[in-house]
Amino acid sequence: MTETELREACASAVGRDASSTLVTRLAGGAGNRVYWRIEWPTPSVTVRAVEGDALDAEPAGPRSLVVMELPPEPGKSEEASHEVAPVELPFLNVHRYLSGIGVRVPRIFLDAHQRGLVVLEDLTDRTIEQALLDGGDRRAIYSRAVEQLARLRAHAETHPDNSCLAWSRAFDFDLYQWEFEHFIEWGLLARQATPSAAELLELRAIFTEVSRELAAAPRSFTHRDYQSRNIMVLDSGDQVVIDFQDALQGPRQYDLVALLRDSYIEVDRPLIDEMLSLYQQRFAEAGGEHLDLGAFSTFFDLLTVQRKLKDAGRFVFIDQVKKNPGFLKHIPASLGYVKAALARLPQLKRAAEILARHVPELR
Repeated sequence: MTETELREACASAVGRDASSTLVTRLAGGAGNRVYWRIEWPTPSVTVRAVEGDALDAEPAGPRSLVVMELPPEPGKSEEASHEVAPVELPFLNVHRYLSGIGVRVPRIFLDAHQRGLVVLEDLTDRTIEQALLDGGDRRAIYSRAVEQLARLRAHAETHPDNSCLAWSRAFDFDLYQWEFEHFIEWGLLARQATPSAAELLELRAIFTEVSRELAAAPRSFTHRDYQSRNIMVLDSGDQVVIDFQDALQGPRQYDLVALLRDSYIEVDRPLIDEMLSLYQQRFAEAGGEHLDLGAFSTFFDLLTVQRKLKDAGRFVFIDQVKKNPGFLKHIPASLGYVKAALARLPQLKRAAEILARHVPELR
């Protein structure tokens, strides 16, 4: 997309000349969307003439906007093995649901998805990750994110909304299995691991049992990637959720694993346990059922094994297939979470033994 097209879209979005704006491509994540920041020049200080006339007054409207440039097939998730592309753009559909129930999401200034773009509020670059790196209060930041998640989940379970695409797709047995296979292909074999046929057979049998247990858990709205780079922190402390277009039905702990077992910011176990307890309390207060904290925490660890193995494999895939090595440095943290979770799950002792033989980070 040309700079002229980007400027014209922003001008149309806010009814203001954008010909002199600065266009900057933002650092991308693992997805296939491209983001651009469009900034108007900083206005000069208002000057008042002797007669009282104001000169160089600051123009109304935002100082900057973000344009989300959509890929050719924006509705199809790369990671789902057999998902049918929806009729409506998932970003817009899930945005409508979240904003309708009071979750803070980016403001949409212009929906031009038919032309391949959406103009959004610029939330700056201050993610939870950056706020923590800047010395933000860790407990306060995570508490706010967990409380928002508990309220969202309780509402979704008590008021299901089939108009939201998240209710039309799910983390089912097949998807868990696909992600385990993704790990075997990229997290094991593509890293030159050489498990025997017997080891792979046993590992796949264990993964199958884990997939069955995960798929049997109660499901409802799940962001899918509720982590430190997908939650923006405003100056007020309010948090804005982004990158929600892949939302689906999943277990309660899934978004907690994404947040508290984040590959980019490590959280120590005492704080994790505190946040799991906080979630349990806020979930019940918001109308959800009372959760047994011990069982809830054990399932959290089981899901950690599945999610973080997938992440480790995914980071290798992104490097070798998409030619983006930027995520490789996060593999040790991801596998460190797996190792810690396996140590808390005696039923996965055999999986831990097999993986330790072939994955250096798990020894």
